[in-house]
Formats: sequence, structure tokens, C-alpha cells
Amino acid sequence: MSKFTKEMVDDYADKLLIGLTSEENKQVLDEFEIIDQNIDLINQIPNISEVTPMTHCLDNFIYELREDVVEESVDIDDLLSNCDDYINREVRVPRVVDKNDIHE
Repeated sequence: MSKFTKEMVDDYADKLLIGLTSEENKQVLDEFEIIDQNIDLINQIPNISEVTPMTHCLDNFIYELREDVVEESVDIDDLLSNCDDYINREVRVPRVVDKNDIHE
């Protein structure tokens, strides 16, 4: 597997709209390097490819799948009565990304 590069991290950050400074990019690369080192250690375990993947960390974990039953839902008008600001059936929420931060 190839290592993460500065360009890859910048590209992902741009796609996620979280532009990174050079210092933040270096921090992310350093963290990925530590993750890669740990994965390399795990891959050195003898016969690791023969280990059966687990679905849960506890051996005695018991689960039951419930039957999918259609139930009556809450009326949309009752739900919207709890909202401070809505238009038609859409709830208006505060902006979390500044429009100047969006790279197109």
C-alpha cells in the first residue's frame, strides 16, 4: 500500500471542505505514519491471515434480530411545532461552514 502524501491529504481536506494549514497537514501525515507503523506490526504476526474475523469483541455475545414491524410515526406537524424556524417541511439550521471557506 502506498503512503499518504501531502497532496493526498490536501485533496481529501478540500473535498471535505476543511482546508488545512501546512502545520495541520504535517500533523495529519504524522498521525497516518503512526497508523501505518501499527498496521505493519499487526501484519508481522505469524498466520494473521488465517485468523477468523470477529463480529464482536466478546465471545459470549448473543444477539437477536427483531422482526421489522411497521409502526405509526409521529405527525410531521407535531414534530415541526418543536422547531424554532422552518419553511414548509424543512427545518432551518445555523450555517456551520462559512461560504468563504467553500472551494469550488
